[in-house]
Amino acid sequence: MAEQRASVELCKGVNGLDKVVLKEVRGSSAEVYLYGAQVMSWKNDHGEELLFVSSKAIFKPPKAIRGGIPICFPQFGSHGSLEQHGFARNKVWSIDTDPPPFPTNSSNKAFVDLILKPTDDDYKIWPHWFEFRLRVALGPGGDLMLTSRIRNTDSKPFTFTFAYHTYFSVSDISEVRIEGLETLDYFDSLRDKERFTEQGDAITFESEVDKIYISTPTKIAVLDHEKKRTFVFRKDGLPDAVVWNPWDRKAKAMPDFGDDEYKHMLCVEAAAVEKPITLKPREEWKGRQELSAVPSSYCSGQLDPQRVLLG
Repeated sequence: MAEQRASVELCKGVNGLDKVVLKEVRGSSAEVYLYGAQVMSWKNDHGEELLFVSSKAIFKPPKAIRGGIPICFPQFGSHGSLEQHGFARNKVWSIDTDPPPFPTNSSNKAFVDLILKPTDDDYKIWPHWFEFRLRVALGPGGDLMLTSRIRNTDSKPFTFTFAYHTYFSVSDISEVRIEGLETLDYFDSLRDKERFTEQGDAITFESEVDKIYISTPTKIAVLDHEKKRTFVFRKDGLPDAVVWNPWDRKAKAMPDFGDDEYKHMLCVEAAAVEKPITLKPREEWKGRQELSAVPSSYCSGQLDPQRVLLG
């Protein structure tokens, strides 16, 4: 039998948009669109899709694509003067042919390096020169790693907020729980960004949620009871975690989102929002997230969170 090899292929996606397909030796895969440098698919070695993309997503620039992992830069949400979530997700990125060394395993061949530099028109909207480099890599076990490096190439400092707006595919939102954020403080975007402290022993869902948890651990677990699957979320340089589900009323109001699709998705986002990042000239910031999907075994309806979070 021929040996399977990791591969990287540039091809056409929906509406002829360029995408890079990463494949790992054991069968896991990821698809990254150059439009927005957006990961639009992440499949395990059984071919199961782990990310949510709306059936009504619009793949037509300059519209943002609903699903996958949009990149929010240089602004998260409406925390600033730019359009919602900034402009990085609405730009066509280039493949970076001369990337700096990344601290990922060099024997891992399934990765792509992308780069975004502002045009003169971008500079009018946000008057700062920068280089944004992104590496998307698939680990041998199917882990998905995103590493962002943002360098200030201007003569003056600039400040930004950031998030990896990850849409996870879940069986049923009412069967999902998040562990690792209990007892933490959060800002509730549904209540004028007022600050509260999380009370429950784990986060479960029965209505709309839009919260920014602050000073979060580097590991968070998203448990999908019905699929017996746990997403383990590791992050570095990103102190906050955003949790979002629009629920039924907001879902119906979004033209690029199916009315009932809120039941099958959950956004958990590694972010830097509460304390914006300031870069001096020639300074560089790095933010990384690593996602893995592991089978979860339940004992009396609950996985031992310490085993997942520390394991």
